[in-house]
Amino acid sequence: MKHLIILGDGMSDHPVENLGGKTPLEYASTPAFDMLAANGRSGSLITIPDGFDTGSEVANTAILGYDLNKVYEGRGPLEAASIGYDLAQDELALRCNIITIEDGKIVNHHGGHLATEEGRLLIEYLQEELGSDKVRLIPGIQYRHLLVIKGGSKYIECAPPHDHPNEEWKGLLVKPIINAPKEEGRMSPQETADLINDLILKSQKILANHPFNRDRKLPANSIWPWSGGYRPAMLTLGELYPSVKKGSVITAVDLIRGIGIYAGLSPIDVEGATGLANTNYEGKAKAALDALKDNDFVFLHIEASDEAGHDGDLNLKLQTIESLDHRIVAPIIDELSKWNEPVAVALLPDHATPVELRVHKGEPVPFTIWYKGISPDKVSSYSEKTCANGAYGRLKLGEFMQEFMKV
Repeated sequence: MKHLIILGDGMSDHPVENLGGKTPLEYASTPAFDMLAANGRSGSLITIPDGFDTGSEVANTAILGYDLNKVYEGRGPLEAASIGYDLAQDELALRCNIITIEDGKIVNHHGGHLATEEGRLLIEYLQEELGSDKVRLIPGIQYRHLLVIKGGSKYIECAPPHDHPNEEWKGLLVKPIINAPKEEGRMSPQETADLINDLILKSQKILANHPFNRDRKLPANSIWPWSGGYRPAMLTLGELYPSVKKGSVITAVDLIRGIGIYAGLSPIDVEGATGLANTNYEGKAKAALDALKDNDFVFLHIEASDEAGHDGDLNLKLQTIESLDHRIVAPIIDELSKWNEPVAVALLPDHATPVELRVHKGEPVPFTIWYKGISPDKVSSYSEKTCANGAYGRLKLGEFMQEFMKV
């Protein structure tokens, strides 16, 4: 039995008054989702361990069966792996967004949805201006980049910019964690926080005068580093689950690509995959099907619903959910139904990104598992509410992967 996880990032939501009290998943047209639920077995899943922030790096790692208390080091090291940066043992890696700040507040976490070449232009310029033997700014994808600090301390408090829209940025600057352990050969948490905050302030002066921002409605005018950590120690999925002899990850997001690399999955690039609503859905579906022909395990990640949720765009979130249903799930299931070799398919989000709140929430998410020959439960449609009544009940963290890989 081969295994395919289809993950709609941030797809789960809350009831919306303008939708008659329904969630976007309940309101949207999702015949393929509903077919999976009606012919499979469902449940709800807690994806965020106690004591961890509600982030995609946490949720996706937990969904894949890892104990966050043993392997979690933040987004930075995962994204370093994704872009091919070999993080040294004495380095601190942080995710480094390019964001928009206006009137003293964070307007968005993405600098006005930067294209990859635009983000690269700005980060490479900042590296020229701010880089040193201690500091490296390394380009990634779109607005998502990497800050590497030689000898930096991970014991700092950073505010994820997507969790603080329309909040004053100065109160969200990096702070040292009090009573953090002393680390030989590294800066103190206070020194690290001071260095990062100085880089933020200097980046704002530099970017304000960059020609790119001169006539831009949403200027990309500040870096915002967060979620730092050291090089993680993770077993591969093949070491955890012997049936996974070869696997792939398909995503437009550095973070998920990095998780996949540490998990022993080979990344597959899809032309036109953007992480936004204009992503190449058909290309991702084809890539997943092609990968399943010679892989045991495929992790297919679609970011678009999360971005729509963060932007507070209800119509766009509905569109992204329907696109995932019509343009990825439907053609994949149609093709798999013709195969002789069975494939187990799991559909779920990693967390909720409620469109009216614009931030991640850590409540349980709905999931469905389907394969030819499964005994269906009584769930007839896919949503937060219906799946909670499914045969799997409520699972927690690694329990999902244990159940899925039993198939």
